[in-house]
Amino acid sequence: MELTEKLKKLIRYYEEVISLPHKREIAAELRDEDDLFLLLLYSEMIGIPNPVYYYTLELYPYMIEKFHDWHLRMGMEKSPLTGIRCC
Repeated sequence: MELTEKLKKLIRYYEEVISLPHKREIAAELRDEDDLFLLLLYSEMIGIPNPVYYYTLELYPYMIEKFHDWHLRMGMEKSPLTGIRCC
């Protein structure tokens, strides 16, 4: 039993060592995907035609908080869209 616990601990350590250098890259990729999703979600408000506007409309209440984080990360102090007041 002790040997299996040591082996599991060694495997967890190995996986952590392997994934450590890539955590920043993975986080950047996830942020890029979120930015693209927000662009798709709010594209109709900035004048870009959105073919799935009707289906993305129901996601707005859930995405307001992420939108606030996004526009702050992009360097905008206030919301660039008049239809969304998050600040």
